[in-house]
Order: sequence, then structure tokens, then C-alpha cells
Amino acid sequence: MRTKKSGGVRDKRGIRLFDTKGRRNFFAALCAFVFVFFAASLFFIYETRPASSAEKAITERIEVPEGMTVKKFARTLKEKKLIKNKNAFYLAARYSFFRFLAGGAKLKLESGVYRISSGMSVADIFALASSGKKEYVHIAFPEGLTISKIAERLEKAGICSASDFKASAKDGELIKKYDIRSSTLEGYLFPDTYFFTPGMASSSVIDMMVKNFFEHIRANPTLASLPPDELQTTLVLASIVEREYRVADEAPLIASVFKNRIAKNIGLYSCATIEYIITEIQNKAHPDVITYDDLKIDSPYNTYKWAALPPTPISNPGMIALEAAADAPKTNYYYFRLIDEKTGRHAFSDSFGEHIKEGVRYTTKKAAEN
Repeated sequence: MRTKKSGGVRDKRGIRLFDTKGRRNFFAALCAFVFVFFAASLFFIYETRPASSAEKAITERIEVPEGMTVKKFARTLKEKKLIKNKNAFYLAARYSFFRFLAGGAKLKLESGVYRISSGMSVADIFALASSGKKEYVHIAFPEGLTISKIAERLEKAGICSASDFKASAKDGELIKKYDIRSSTLEGYLFPDTYFFTPGMASSSVIDMMVKNFFEHIRANPTLASLPPDELQTTLVLASIVEREYRVADEAPLIASVFKNRIAKNIGLYSCATIEYIITEIQNKAHPDVITYDDLKIDSPYNTYKWAALPPTPISNPGMIALEAAADAPKTNYYYFRLIDEKTGRHAFSDSFGEHIKEGVRYTTKKAAEN
């Protein structure tokens, strides 16, 4: 027989079978938990939605260096006002349940630079930062630039610091890697259009440019057949030709002039080498004119003072100059001078007397035009 007493239902021995008050408390607690759970879930979902509407969205370039933690990534995004809640971002990245609420796939943070908008949800950011679809910056390097000029452009574009790049260009390990017979990679940084990611290591930038150089060398049978020492000599000559020629079809003739002078132990008398000394060795501004004092500078790069090629290239030449230096025609020319500033044409001479006459003709013509 069951008797009803306060505090719940008991059997005939008086043992409590179920506490109705406890049951009410249990269901009340369960309802409270469910309410809190759903409320917290809704709040979490809200916190992982875009930080702003598409109309008011801001976009920032966010750099993700190698080894960056998710916590630091979340903090950076919050500081840039690209996400609502850094803790919600971290929880979604760390735990599958919260990731489910955010509606995103697993975050596999890839290094690089990304354009992230405040109009993106946490799920959108996860997808972008895991995709490897980094922001690329394209830079065109024309023929004839020096290491320092290339370094300036890289730093301005946010690729790497100029000082790091210049240091990497003299890195013995990189030079040894490519069996280069030089103390510097000047000349081996092929002029071209490149796609870099901001924040790249300077050594990676160098590696990309040197690889491109050797790919072009291998594509030319004459250049490809040269052993390292001869390639270095050809490259030094090409770097001077690059700075001297203005019209492509004259590059081989200019190379022939320099080769003829070297064979006769005559100085090359190239103003480009003087400019290199002033800007790259003395670190001075580019001169408007070359003075007689400049021609007396005591340097192995001074081709007015020494009858030999400089010890290393003075620029980074393109294929026109490289091919001209490697396969210059046989000529009797020992001199050349500019005769038309508009077209960039030169007059080539086999004697100093004729060279002087060309100079007089050019001066007379210029005076008549003025």
C-alpha cells in the first residue's frame, strides 16, 4: 500500500520513490541550461558574423608571417576592426563545435599577405587564410638597374627591406649555390616582371631572380655553353653594354668596340663605369655630368684609368646586351659616340681622328638646331 506524504511518493515501507519537488527543480534547471545554451550559441553566432555591413566595410592588408599563432592572428584582426570578437574567432578555430556554429571549415593558417574585409564572416576569413590565395605584388625591373636600385623598389613595394636585399646579394652561400664566380650577385638578377608576396624573405626574392637569369642563359646555346668563369667575364661586359646602348641593333657593335679595345690593352673609357663608382661605391647622387676629376678616381671599376674589365658587373643586363657580349661581330671599330639624342644612334669609328671628326659634326649640327 502506498501512502502519500510530503516530500514525494513512498512505498508501503516508507521508502521515497521519487521526489516531485526534485523533479521540478531538475526540469527547471534543464530548461535554464537549454535557454542559456541556445542564448550563448546565438550570441556566439552573432559574434562570428561580419563586423560591418558590405556598404560600410573596410579592407586591410594583413600579413601572416611564418609561424604566426591563431591567437595573434585574431588579435591583429580585432585591432584592425575586421572581426567582432577575437575570443569567438579563437574558439571557432580551436574547437569543432564552435567552428560548426560559425559555419566554417577548419582554419589552416598559411603565411602570406591577405586582403581581409570587415564585411567578411569568420568562416570567410578561415577560408581565405587557409586557401593560400595570397596577395601578390608585381614589379617590373627594367634592364640596367643595379642591386641598390632594385632594393629601393622592393622596399617601396613592401616586399623586403633594402638593407636585407643588399646583404643577401652578397651572401656567400647563395653565390656558391649557383657556382657564380663573383663576390656579388650584381649582374645575375635578371630584369623582368616578377610577382612577389609582401614580406618575402630577401633571400627568396634573390633566388627567384637568379633562377630566372639561368633559365634565360640555358635557353641561349652560346651563353649556355660558357663555363662559369667565361660567363662571368661575358656578364661584366654585357653589364657595360647595357648601360651604353640605346638602340638594340647597336648593342653588338658597342660590344665589338669594347672587345677590340680589350684585345689591344686599351681602356674601355666607359662613362657608365664612372657612374657606377659614384653611385654604388661612393654612395653619392647620380652625377649630372662626369668631370675630369671623376675620371681620375682610383678604382678598379674606372675604365679610364685601367685597361681591363671591372672586377664585377656594373648593372643587371637583359638578353640584348648578354647576346651582344657573347657573340659580338668582328669589326675594326675602337670608338663610338652619340650623334642623335632623339633616336639614340651612335657613330662608330676605327680611328681616333675619325672619332674627333664625328664629335665636331655632332656639335656643329646641335648648334645649328639651336
